[in-house]
Amino acid sequence: MNRKQKKMLVRIVLAAAMVICLGLLPVQGLLRLALYLTTYLVIGYDILRKAGRGILNRQVFDENFLMAVATVGAFALAIYTRSGDYTEAIAVMLFYQIGELFQSYAVGKSRKNISALMDIRPDYANVERNGKLEQVDPDEVSIGSMIVVQPGEKVPLDGEVIEGSSTLNTSALTGESLPREIQAGEAVISGCINMTGVLKIRTTKLSNCFRKGHRIRVTVTSSAKNFIFPNSNTREGFASARTVVAQISMGSCSTQPGWG
Repeated sequence: MNRKQKKMLVRIVLAAAMVICLGLLPVQGLLRLALYLTTYLVIGYDILRKAGRGILNRQVFDENFLMAVATVGAFALAIYTRSGDYTEAIAVMLFYQIGELFQSYAVGKSRKNISALMDIRPDYANVERNGKLEQVDPDEVSIGSMIVVQPGEKVPLDGEVIEGSSTLNTSALTGESLPREIQAGEAVISGCINMTGVLKIRTTKLSNCFRKGHRIRVTVTSSAKNFIFPNSNTREGFASARTVVAQISMGSCSTQPGWG
């Protein structure tokens, strides 16, 4: 967890503890309201602030505004009916913040896993041409070319070992911690790390590193901009629709006999 997530976790635990304690304390009247409002602000002050900013920026109908309307409305209803039951408002905000915490943690973990995939992308291939080795981009290597992989280098393309023997570290691809022994005549896949001997490999497939790298970069960039993950414009659009429908429904109910 990062610092922001830890801070949110502390707020959630503190607010939950305060709700439990207030449920056990025999307080009534304005003191009870003040204590519950304090608890509400502990868990929901950031949502109210975001809702206020949205109103100022003329972006009213979003999830923050929806949560603010729902919870403040619950408080207002409890005050109007003089029931003193403010737990529902805090519970709604509490569970919402718990969901946001889990989402933030999952997004951060996914972003780290995606970024880690960049480590298996080979940057070059040693192609044997006229008895000499030339470092070229893996995307420029054709099928049937002879490449040489030195100890410590990554296998840049799929192929068949023509000469040499070595051990390969395949943990980044397969999760297997034990090195794999490789000899002439066996197939190797790109992304493995050559650990000991020199390998001469005949390529059997074209490189798709560019496409993989491109997808990884797009995914990481998009997640950073909250495009792929739930905090997106699509989600806010659904929140806007829910907000409008909820307000129309509340207005319709209030005009019916027995309401208001």
